[in-house]
Amino acid sequence: MRSCLRAPHRFQRPLPLLALLALLALSWPGRAAAQAASEPSAASLAARGESARAGERCEASVAETLRKMRGAEAYDVQFVAAQRVVAPTDDVEIGVKGAGRYRAASGRGGNSFTFSCSFNTRTAQTSAVVLREAGGGPGARAEPPFQPDLSRISPEACESAVAQALKQKHPRVAHIAMEPDTRRLQPGPDERIVQLLGHGAVQRAPGMNAVPFSYTCDVDARSGRVVSVRTSV
Repeated sequence: MRSCLRAPHRFQRPLPLLALLALLALSWPGRAAAQAASEPSAASLAARGESARAGERCEASVAETLRKMRGAEAYDVQFVAAQRVVAPTDDVEIGVKGAGRYRAASGRGGNSFTFSCSFNTRTAQTSAVVLREAGGGPGARAEPPFQPDLSRISPEACESAVAQALKQKHPRVAHIAMEPDTRRLQPGPDERIVQLLGHGAVQRAPGMNAVPFSYTCDVDARSGRVVSVRTSV
């Protein structure tokens, strides 16, 4: 008589699925840690943002200073991104160094320059803008290096002092015109002084023809104060 008893059915566990789940469970913390390590922190993102802002603000200050000092002679100011160096100097100050070039409106070629600048992260203001110009073409005259903070030097303050000096020299003066394109800087007799030079035209009395003149302002490099003025008509 054939037995009807059968061997008990052996339960087949889905081992591949369980193994896969176990593998995922074991690997997940490592994957999460690696992903967290690869993602920039909020602090590093903020630091990058401040560095980018410092570079942009300093380059804007340098371009504005060039236009003030050179007038229409400085246009199409461009900066070399690869030469921008940004590094914190203390808890609130970021130092920026770089290089650039501008084209001269007179067609005398362009001028290359290097610069340094400080950016205050609390006030979002720039200071200590220092420019060093070098002639850009064959036969171009190299400018002497300048160490003073050019952001403190005001051509308008110099020209206002020049106008007052001319009025004292010619009490009946009718008209004074400055020529911003002729502005230039040069080192003074000592490290404390920077000289701002330029030209203009003056009508010494009503009905007279205007005559050209030149001027020199001695400016305190630290405070930006006009120390003395000389004119020649």
